[in-house]
Amino acid sequence: MAEENNSQKREEFKKKHKRIPNKNYAVKKRLPLRPVDGENVIFITKKTNFKAQLEKCCDLLTKGEKEIILHGLGAAIQRCCNLALQLEILFSGTCQLEVNTGTVDLVDDLEPLIDDLDFGTQVRHTSSVHIRVFRSAMLGANQ
Repeated sequence: MAEENNSQKREEFKKKHKRIPNKNYAVKKRLPLRPVDGENVIFITKKTNFKAQLEKCCDLLTKGEKEIILHGLGAAIQRCCNLALQLEILFSGTCQLEVNTGTVDLVDDLEPLIDDLDFGTQVRHTSSVHIRVFRSAMLGANQ
């Protein structure tokens, strides 16, 4: 009895939250909402050169920035983690990491390919990571 009730609920959920078939629509992905913006906030992507991202982070930390915040979504999470670990190694223990994970809602616009259909949107969920890299001690500082 309970199994039948659960299966009915699943079917209703699938009907309400069914994704629209893509053969009738062109899917246009919107850019994700960006959290706080600033000079020390860096958004990591798979397309940007890893070495360039590493150099930018190193420049910020050597110029006296006390902390930088790295944001990565989806497939860029691994690259974001690698970048933070490389920074920790390069600054030989004077940097510490604070990692937060979460889920971000992304919105896609559905543009109909047939005149009879209406415009629509669909929401997807993707994983995210936010890594705060901060200086715990300055090199050459008196302690």
